[in-house]
Amino acid sequence: MSNRAGAADAWDGERIVTRFDAEAETWMFVAIHSTRLGPAAGGTRLAQYPDRDAARRDVQRLSAGMTDKWAVAGFPCGGGKAVLATPRDLRPPEREGLLRRYGALVAELAGAFTTGPDLGTSSADMDVVAETGAPYVFGRSRERGGVGGSGGWTALGVFVSMEVVCRRLFGTPSLARRSVLVQGVGGVGRPLLERLAAAGAQVRFSESDAERARVIAEQTGVESVAPGAVLESACDVFVPCAFGGVLHEESITRLRCRAVVGAANNQLAAAEDSIRLATRGILYAPDFVVNAGGAIAVTGMEAMGWTPDRAEREVRGIGATLERVLALADSAGIDPDSAARRLARERLAAAEPRLA
Repeated sequence: MSNRAGAADAWDGERIVTRFDAEAETWMFVAIHSTRLGPAAGGTRLAQYPDRDAARRDVQRLSAGMTDKWAVAGFPCGGGKAVLATPRDLRPPEREGLLRRYGALVAELAGAFTTGPDLGTSSADMDVVAETGAPYVFGRSRERGGVGGSGGWTALGVFVSMEVVCRRLFGTPSLARRSVLVQGVGGVGRPLLERLAAAGAQVRFSESDAERARVIAEQTGVESVAPGAVLESACDVFVPCAFGGVLHEESITRLRCRAVVGAANNQLAAAEDSIRLATRGILYAPDFVVNAGGAIAVTGMEAMGWTPDRAEREVRGIGATLERVLALADSAGIDPDSAARRLARERLAAAEPRLA
């Protein structure tokens, strides 16, 4: 099973493929955490890291999270993730060259790992990766035979999870007049913001890019909150949709919300943070349950031939999965994160080991 923020040598995955791309001065990591439920699948993250070890630790955590995500969702995929650790912002020709060489690495793995967009990458990037990495690249643009980005599908899964949480806390799933604060309005946060506004929520957002925040506020009419004031801003539901690690011992003491339901991966800095949230009376919806919508929909449509209607039904099923997790937490007297991981362990243990 997965570990969260532990040392690199505590990782319990199957293998990591490491390459250094000299032309772009970029470390490429592909982490295959588990193939018990199926071939490893997960997004490709392109970001700058303090050093190589930080990137390696991140890909380990992310791949372990994908194992839990697929297992809880009951989806026939294993946990994997890729990280391209760049030293700087790459010029377009450098970026495209890197993505093509990375695609060749994906192809070399011959289906042991399939990938799609993640933080720092897009459908357009997947088009480039697929030039050398097909047929193991999903989330391509519609013009290139894919289904487009996954952000809207992830946002749908977060939204139905928020309905589950509201039913538990307030007796009705409606988001109308509920105060919601979305942290990060990128590929997931922006469509979620629009969905919440349409549902009548009293929604606000926070964005670290000041110019982007200004433009979104003008376009949507939604109030923005300064990044430094997010944790202390009172709301019914806090929605982390940016980087992970936002929930830790110090930040949890500052929260003024009733629940946390967000799309960011690895929101908890440590396992104990789920207990800290529960102690404060804050209902936490485990991130790897809530944010599975994009992975489920894109993989289902591109790899399994689902229609968009089928994909929507499956993503809306995240709500029922979260209900099961919260019911298990209640019956077992444990926190929701532990309950979700227990469910993942049970499903992994029940699966027949795959032949190599």
